[in-house]
Amino acid sequence: MNNRTRIRLVAATAIAACALSLTACSSGSTVTDKPKAKAATPASKDSGKSAAKKSAAPDVAKVGDTIALKGTDDGSKLDVTVVKVVDPAKGADEFTTPESGKRFVGVQFRLVNTGRVAYNDSPSNGAQISDADGQQFQTTFGDISAGPSMASEVKLKPGAKALGWIVFEVPKASKVSVVQFGMDSGFAQQTGEWKLS
Repeated sequence: MNNRTRIRLVAATAIAACALSLTACSSGSTVTDKPKAKAATPASKDSGKSAAKKSAAPDVAKVGDTIALKGTDDGSKLDVTVVKVVDPAKGADEFTTPESGKRFVGVQFRLVNTGRVAYNDSPSNGAQISDADGQQFQTTFGDISAGPSMASEVKLKPGAKALGWIVFEVPKASKVSVVQFGMDSGFAQQTGEWKLS
């Protein structure tokens, strides 16, 4: 059994456990699109007020913004940034192609463990993308030419970080509008959401 199959089995087991105790898994679930404020840059005397405004967090997270997320375990936290989006994305080789009538969309995520405990998960299990009509699409396996994929299993000690592309396969006609990411393979009670268009 390879790592990807093992990770998918773990996710399926978590879904079954959640179905058995629906109240515990669904109570208090939230989707947050409020990014963290960016660090203020030193300002001159003339532009002090405008620099303070620029460092304030925007109302809705977009590409380049970071959202602070909590996991299910006490002390489990990540700062998650959508660094870049490539749409359409090209497969890394001639064998990596989307199905007929579909295209790849690549989203580069940066994960920083800001918690007190180690992060150990398959980030792609907790990511999904939605189009303007509200259709949601899960990740797909495949490398793209934009750069290295996010590892299928990421282990980060407190303070450590990971960077990589997560790939989605969507219909050619779909206009992607948001991407979401949740810890614990998407089962954490808090999910981050970034506006793409």
